[in-house]
Amino acid sequence: MYNDLLTIGNFTIHGYGLMIGIGVAAAMLIGDKRAVKRGLNGDIIYGMTIAAVVFGFLAAKVLFIITKLPEFIKDPVRFITGSGFVVFGGLFGGILTVHVYCKLCKVDTLTYIDLMAPSVAIAQGFGRIGCLLAGCCYGRETDSIFGIVFRNSDYAPNNVRLVPTQIIMSVGDFVIAGILLYLARKPRRKGDISCIWLILYSVGRFAVEFLRNDYRGSVGILSTSQFIGLITVVIALLTYIFLLPIINKKQD
Repeated sequence: MYNDLLTIGNFTIHGYGLMIGIGVAAAMLIGDKRAVKRGLNGDIIYGMTIAAVVFGFLAAKVLFIITKLPEFIKDPVRFITGSGFVVFGGLFGGILTVHVYCKLCKVDTLTYIDLMAPSVAIAQGFGRIGCLLAGCCYGRETDSIFGIVFRNSDYAPNNVRLVPTQIIMSVGDFVIAGILLYLARKPRRKGDISCIWLILYSVGRFAVEFLRNDYRGSVGILSTSQFIGLITVVIALLTYIFLLPIINKKQD
């Protein structure tokens, strides 16, 4: 795959960045359209999304550095200026940012997180296409006819057939977005869509981690993302079963 899609003079369009941009734009447009249909403030979506992207990327970078702390201490500049993010850091950083933003705008946090959850999944789907173009987040070697071979990647092993983890994750994110959009067609408790989103993403990510072969840090026998995913599933399930009924009862 080729990450450098087009170069004009000193300007280069990188596939990873382009896909991230398309994903963010799609998230904002879809979120705005759905907000208007629900009688919510569509203008809030744009500012909220931009803030969540900025601080989400920052949180994703910080968590990435934490997973590679020994290497970071040896060469901090390379880790700060180079690529490398942990998606769960971005998710939690983005959710926290949305919460703060909603408080400042004096609107209900759960309502807007529920609204944007499908949009975030769509943005992630495009982001994983960017991973495919760049060659990061690559899979294990395979003899399967469904494997992919990189020729010019700076991250994945070249000229070796690999499990297409980027494609699997991208398709999975789009499927999650479809499920969330379908479920959101009917009235639900505040927080339902958000919890379902976190559960579906965490379970899917946990499974795909077994197929990946890039180093991502570890906690015991689990990768960092698997460990965080397990905690996220437990918290989301407990919230869905026990906390949301209390929250929604207080707001009735």
